[in-house]
Amino acid sequence: MPSFHVEVPHNMTEEDAANRIKDVMERMRGKFEGQVKDMQQDWTGNSMQFSFKTMGLGIKGEMVAFSESVVVKGDLPFAAALFKGRIESSIREELEKVLD
Repeated sequence: MPSFHVEVPHNMTEEDAANRIKDVMERMRGKFEGQVKDMQQDWTGNSMQFSFKTMGLGIKGEMVAFSESVVVKGDLPFAAALFKGRIESSIREELEKVLD
């Protein structure tokens, strides 16, 4: 199964980075309501396990706020492998906005 991995540096505490991400996740849930289904988030400290479906494909992974960066990694269905670069760049862009 193909995977994705994005790491974005930041200059804040782990807790502050995680709180910013939590706020954005709630906004994104509403923004992509028609495109994303069954969105699940499970936070434990500064780590979030997530899963959702888009275009009938299930995506799952983990986002962790570390002291110097936020890392997002997960698995993609084979049908989404062609979009791996776009998925990673979209995640990177959103994180850079949030963590700036």
